[in-house]
Amino acid sequence: MVVFSSIGKRFCNRSFNDTKSYLLPSRLQFQSIRTLLLQSASESVKVQKLSDADSGIIQINMNRPEAKNALGKDFLKGLQNSFEAVSVDSSAKVLMICSSVSKVFCAGADLKERRTMDIPEVRAFVNSLRSTFSFLEALQIPTIAVIEGAALGGGLEMALSCDIRICGEDAKLGLPETSLAVIPAAGGTQRLPRLIGSSIAKELIFTGRKITPKEALSFGLINYCVPAGDAYSKAIEIAREINQKGPVAIRMAKRAINHGLEMEIGCGLELEEECYEEILVTGDRLEGLNAFSEKRKPLYKGE
Repeated sequence: MVVFSSIGKRFCNRSFNDTKSYLLPSRLQFQSIRTLLLQSASESVKVQKLSDADSGIIQINMNRPEAKNALGKDFLKGLQNSFEAVSVDSSAKVLMICSSVSKVFCAGADLKERRTMDIPEVRAFVNSLRSTFSFLEALQIPTIAVIEGAALGGGLEMALSCDIRICGEDAKLGLPETSLAVIPAAGGTQRLPRLIGSSIAKELIFTGRKITPKEALSFGLINYCVPAGDAYSKAIEIAREINQKGPVAIRMAKRAINHGLEMEIGCGLELEEECYEEILVTGDRLEGLNAFSEKRKPLYKGE
């Protein structure tokens, strides 16, 4: 199984190894990138590696139009395989999660399928969904949710697991689970308040109301609200900017931010120091200095 391991040293008597590691199903163990990509290349979830100047940018395209990208068992397996493929691909620098279905990012749970499940099956499925989104959150590279249309329930929870969220202005976002007498259980009750504060998160979860991208932007839930249809253009623009930066530095920055937020500031600063130590020994750091001195574009190799 792939585990996102720590730097390995201790921060304020706490091992970085003590932070959470998230796993996908054991059947994925030891599979090659090629095999994983073939597995994920289903009708509903496809992985695309961009080329030429965009090499390093990977897209996951969700395409289940008949169910508005609802999160059913097979669809979830496609997402799991796709995230796993990205995690073991050393050439991956940025991940974009997109929808090929008009006016929908992901409508949430497949309620028709859910009605056929008994309680143990529901429990297992929701636990698998939660761990899948935690795995997505723990990817070492930056992740961007490209949202056009509805991102509801599990669809919004998936977007919350990404680092950056970009919405077309016609999108609708919400966690409507309490309307069905359940709670957002794939990370929504935890990630939303951490992102926008507990008071607004409670209102949105208690009422289950849908909000517009402009509201979401004012809450700090999304990074950009752009004209409808332009979310992808903005996302690829940001992905290209990230793709030009030092890959090790990007991974260390994400690690320092994500894990530092779980610590008090003193421990977080120790973590920041450790992450910087990782960068000091890289050839990319020297390349950056040389490129600046020579007034040219740096050629980073991720080493």
